[in-house]
Amino acid sequence: MRQLAGLFPATDYPDVLVGLGEPDDAAVFRLDDARALIQTTDFFTPIVDDPWTYGAIAAANAMSDVYAMGGEVRFVLNIAGFPEDMDPGAIAQIFTGGAAKVRAAGAAVAGGHTVTNPEPFYGLAVTGLIHPAQVMRKGGARPGDQLYLTKPLGTGVITTAAKLTGAGESGLHRLARKARGKPDLDARDLDAAVVSMLRLNRAAAQAARAAAVRSATDITGFGLLGHGAEMALASGREQDAGFVIEAASVPALSGVHRYIEAGYLTRGATRNPQHFGAQVRFAENVTPALRTLLWEAETSGGLLLAVPSAHVATFERTCAASQQAVWRIGEVVEGSGIEVV
Repeated sequence: MRQLAGLFPATDYPDVLVGLGEPDDAAVFRLDDARALIQTTDFFTPIVDDPWTYGAIAAANAMSDVYAMGGEVRFVLNIAGFPEDMDPGAIAQIFTGGAAKVRAAGAAVAGGHTVTNPEPFYGLAVTGLIHPAQVMRKGGARPGDQLYLTKPLGTGVITTAAKLTGAGESGLHRLARKARGKPDLDARDLDAAVVSMLRLNRAAAQAARAAAVRSATDITGFGLLGHGAEMALASGREQDAGFVIEAASVPALSGVHRYIEAGYLTRGATRNPQHFGAQVRFAENVTPALRTLLWEAETSGGLLLAVPSAHVATFERTCAASQQAVWRIGEVVEGSGIEVV
């Protein structure tokens, strides 16, 4: 969709606070002085084998864009497609997993639409609410803001490793892979990635609202550097603002560097630097594997937040109260683009 953005006319309506004019994580429509609707949609094909877990991850991922705008989810509609001969029990488990995650968000499943499709897909159309003055956008970061990340990186790499080292792999294929020095997937690494993908970004969004955060996004297909570059670019249109990211401070899931070295990569590892590479500068000490991790696609990733320095203590205290993990990974400075040090 990023390549098609110029083909669509920009929205020009006074109550559309966020639309096609300045693309963001979701659309925002002002209802009145105290309420604005947030709308978004997302879906994808299975990334794990268990139907319930797949449905729950897809739901968490779809709702994340509402949290990236600072809002609360109110209701959702299912969006799904399945092969005609797919096991009805598996389909029911996908919907059940999604519904469980929606309930955990304090929201309701209010309907949806399903079609016949050769490959399964599932996701949600999501409606949320927020006060118009509290909307978080990709733009709005200011020099002095501190950059925080709310989930470790590596879900794309680890789920790719799971596909390429799956239980259905024959003994001969496994021996050939080992002969090439390719590691097996540690089930504990996959479990940790699943736990991360299942975690809602709701508590992080609530902490961001308490800390008067203006600028945020969630980390998905464009990876940390791609989505960070979007934030830096949008903020730079408003004033002189660039990001410094401290590579050693960026959290990573267990085992991910081993899988990167083995070549278990998504297409994002190539496509994201092609799209955003001109906006990113690396210090010489940042290793190729670490650069790859920062570019890699994520599924149901965390929020990247530019927290005003005056509200950092409030943000960290609110996160701690809700057991929301956070990592400070850099800061906003005068300049442009992203410098990774």
